[in-house]
Amino acid sequence: MFKRVCIIVLDSVGIGAMPDAVEYGDAGAHTLGNVYKACGGLNLPHLFAMGLGNIEDSRLPAAENPTASYGRMAELTKAKDTTSGHWEMMGLILDPPFKTVEKFPESMLRQWNPAGWLGNYPASGTAILDQLGAEHMQTGLPIVYTSADSVFQVAAHEDVIPLPDLYKLCEKAREMLVGDLFIGRVIARPFTGKPGAFTRTENRKDYAVPPTSDTLLDALEKQGQFTLGIGKVEDIFCNCGVKYVDHTKNNESGIKATINALKSDGNAALIFTNLVDFDMKYGHRNDPKGYGQALEAFDAELPKILDALNDDDLLIITADHGCDPTTSSTDHSREYVPLLVYSEKSNNPANLGTRATFADVAATIYDLFGHGEWCVGESFAEKL
Repeated sequence: MFKRVCIIVLDSVGIGAMPDAVEYGDAGAHTLGNVYKACGGLNLPHLFAMGLGNIEDSRLPAAENPTASYGRMAELTKAKDTTSGHWEMMGLILDPPFKTVEKFPESMLRQWNPAGWLGNYPASGTAILDQLGAEHMQTGLPIVYTSADSVFQVAAHEDVIPLPDLYKLCEKAREMLVGDLFIGRVIARPFTGKPGAFTRTENRKDYAVPPTSDTLLDALEKQGQFTLGIGKVEDIFCNCGVKYVDHTKNNESGIKATINALKSDGNAALIFTNLVDFDMKYGHRNDPKGYGQALEAFDAELPKILDALNDDDLLIITADHGCDPTTSSTDHSREYVPLLVYSEKSNNPANLGTRATFADVAATIYDLFGHGEWCVGESFAEKL
């Protein structure tokens, strides 16, 4: 039915707290709804036309005749991190989930970097630079911090710890954070500037772990159908099942790369894009205005994406978790994620309802490509 699928993950664009959100400290979170309210509305004509506002509890304007099938998805994995969200979307439920900690054992840190470290507590990535950036420049010690998500983050000024050395520190941490300290991602967070005016650079690098079993990406590769990962997708999957890579570093370049891939005659059956700015630049920084502007910027480019689709292409727009910038927290939020599914050949877009798991995406793609049932999740292919 379809020869190619394009998934665009609007990183952190959640659409309302899940029933268990209170267990994660996220009661009342609603990234899209609260950003819409904080901005006094959003100019998203194309997303609204597709049916973004028709999704249950969206708090957004509904379209009379949506142009795409629409719904929302719950995360079955007991987590709210990027890796778990993407893995589940590709058909892998992580049970038990990654470990989260308030601080890392000092014995582990001494083994990791005998010279010492700064920090080692949960923090916003920008706030911790204000707190420890000057001391870091004086001492040369890396800044370590975490969050409510399963991450070990290492911040360093590029003039104090050069990028190759920062990356080596992160590689060493990645090797150590297994077993009882099974952390989802180690993240290099380089920055520049002076005290009071530090700026994180786009030389961030993520170190995930290989998926604990095959995902849809691996299964498609075995069928001779290959995946192009745009953005940080190959990092999230440790290159497993990702044959082609375009490591864009922001929304603008990620959107352009996606449009170029759709227009090309490349060999990718699955184009898998992560647009990171919503989360990295605005969600974690409690900036609803910036978040709203980023949504509007994506919407303005959406017609170019739709125009680049072939008749036998399927477009899926979704997210991997929430990160409500209007709350006091700077962490991800446990939310449903939106689901918009569009194709030129669909004459009767459907209400896909509330899906029980992100893995319904993997089940649907596997089904549409003619490979039968995926091991988890429920296909909605018959509704398209």
